Amino acid sequence: MRAEARIDLDAIRDNIAAVRARVGSAAVMSVVKADAYGHGLLPCARAARAGGAAWLGTAVVEEALALRAAGDTGRVLTWLWAPGDRFEDAVRADVDISVSGLWAMREVVDAARASGRTARVHLKADTGLGRNGCQPADWPALVEAGLKAQADGAVEVVGLWSHFACADEPGHPSIPVQLVEFTEMLAHAEGRGVTPEVRHMANSPATLLLPESYFDLVRVGLVSYGLSPVPEVGGPADFGLRPAMTLAASLAGVKRVPAGHGVSYGHSWIAPRETTLALVPTGYADGIPRNASNAGPVLVAGRRRTIAGRVAMDQFVVDLGDDPAAAGDEAILFGPGDRGEPTAEDWAVATGTISYEIVTRIGARVPRVYTGTTAGTTATGTAAP
Repeated sequence: MRAEARIDLDAIRDNIAAVRARVGSAAVMSVVKADAYGHGLLPCARAARAGGAAWLGTAVVEEALALRAAGDTGRVLTWLWAPGDRFEDAVRADVDISVSGLWAMREVVDAARASGRTARVHLKADTGLGRNGCQPADWPALVEAGLKAQADGAVEVVGLWSHFACADEPGHPSIPVQLVEFTEMLAHAEGRGVTPEVRHMANSPATLLLPESYFDLVRVGLVSYGLSPVPEVGGPADFGLRPAMTLAASLAGVKRVPAGHGVSYGHSWIAPRETTLALVPTGYADGIPRNASNAGPVLVAGRRRTIAGRVAMDQFVVDLGDDPAAAGDEAILFGPGDRGEPTAEDWAVATGTISYEIVTRIGARVPRVYTGTTAGTTATGTAAP
């Protein structure tokens, strides 16, 4: 083992079960976009289903089609579309499609007619995030287009939804404004005759902090993988979550160097005394942030260390002082924190980012190794007994 990301699938299953217990009658969508936030699309989707996720969410259609190809038959929503995208493939695969504008509605209708199937559509409202979604001024036209397509048998409008901009900032003034806007846009659509299966707005932080945003369905991404989207409010354990990923590597070398010896490119770290250096064979090509140079925390030889010198493409160095170690010993970059190892949140703080980026950036060169009883489940549309 040079390096590996160990994924505890039972933790993912249990995280989803904890969300289900929190949200009452609302259904749960586990967001598995971006290769399940770097954890592995198909194994994590199966674990989420085993925990009771009635829905899966993907950003792009290729992710949704991969789920179908693997045998997942449950509800899957995909929301990031571009003109000329694979709408027809999605309709044929019974993938729910988010529609934010009239151009997308036209493409969905064409795809439905070409496939001979009725497309399942969620109309997305931009209530203040300013990314995808239909502006309030354009909402009536989109609703009417959806109703016309539904009357023609091309689509079924099964969802109405939106997304928060600042739910991870408790007390932010945009939160109640967005809730009011969404409620008004819902009222307009339902008043015109839309009868959705699900209305949904809550993302991970809203699921933890804003029960008034649950509606019929909550969408949890980061929370699925046991990380807190609101670390200033509480860590994973405070919300009944467990981090699923542990990133580890085997030391590729250990050696003594004299005082004054420089380390890595640019010699941004110079040994202040005779010391022992350990080489960790992961670098920015594996997703280790380069700005973790002289900052990233690592557990080696029973203690937390700090990266010494610059992170290179394939490797970095830690200073062990006089502590003993040998090539092949384990270094843990981050994990749940049970053994004193750093967490993904510790890395986020050290590098000035968020834990989302820390886990999703771990590259394909690092194999994922799956543990837990859930590792043997199959992808289905319902929770395991």
